[in-house]
Amino acid sequence: MQKRILVTGGAGFLGCHLCERLVAQGHQVIAVDNYYTGRRENLTALLGLPNFETLRHDVTFPLYLEVDEIYNLACPASPVHYQRDPVQTTKTSVLGAINMLGMAKRLGIPILQASTSEIYGDPDVHPQVEDYRGLVSISGPRACYDEGKRCAETLFYDYKRRHGVEIRIARIFNTYGPRMNLEDGRVVSNFIVQALRNEPITLYGDGRQTRAFCFVDDLVEGLMRLMNVTQKLDGAVNLGNPVETSMAEIAELIIELTGSRSQIVFRPLPQDDPRQRCPDISKAHELLHWRPKVPLQDGLKRTISYFEGVLSKMHDPVRRVEVARMNS
Repeated sequence: MQKRILVTGGAGFLGCHLCERLVAQGHQVIAVDNYYTGRRENLTALLGLPNFETLRHDVTFPLYLEVDEIYNLACPASPVHYQRDPVQTTKTSVLGAINMLGMAKRLGIPILQASTSEIYGDPDVHPQVEDYRGLVSISGPRACYDEGKRCAETLFYDYKRRHGVEIRIARIFNTYGPRMNLEDGRVVSNFIVQALRNEPITLYGDGRQTRAFCFVDDLVEGLMRLMNVTQKLDGAVNLGNPVETSMAEIAELIIELTGSRSQIVFRPLPQDDPRQRCPDISKAHELLHWRPKVPLQDGLKRTISYFEGVLSKMHDPVRRVEVARMNS
């Protein structure tokens, strides 16, 4: 059955991959983005297709469309971007949620919120389960994102209780892959770009802090399964890779995969940077029959290849990765 689907943040890293999957399934897709961090070139493959359209719009302002489903992905997701204008980041999470929930209420349609593992803060429960309430600073530089997303979740639950809106909440853990922003400050993109340029790879703290890295194709599959779940949902669902990797391990792996001459350098740990981050995905496995399939090494090879192409087009002095090494 063809649906008319709205994806806010549709020109962003996750949004563009989600739009491609939905369009490929034959749905009519509307990508809404204000292009603060999203890029129109992320949607190049879709532009001109009869079942795809774009709309430049900021979700902090009301939007009136007739659709069958809403994926609310609009919000800067990397520290570099969301700390650039923290007030706007909070407004995007909170006012954006209010406006999209209002549309879902008016139309009587399901809405999915792209929440985040950041709501767990610097956790003292490991791995993180959905009923863990988190250890979050309300005054630190990351709070605009962490608390904005927490407030958005609260709004989703209240619209469900008060107005009967059919909600889905995905708590997304670290995701990587092609079309990440070159300068978004996230671990995988930072390390790959530094390695390709043979620049020092910057590790913060002692490099033993951990993350769990999920390839974007797997994450998008999880989002779509969550939207289409038929079982009764009780709260948010973690989506991410349950395999924990330290910052030092992923830096060394990227150096190996690129054949880079980069050396690792250490810098002080940023304020409120979590020591551990790893999801318990039992709920996603039980309800969605979902778990990541792409091994870290395979996903990194595809991401490295993408960034090589980006740097080459920029006439950047990128060191060429040996094809044999990349395909081994």
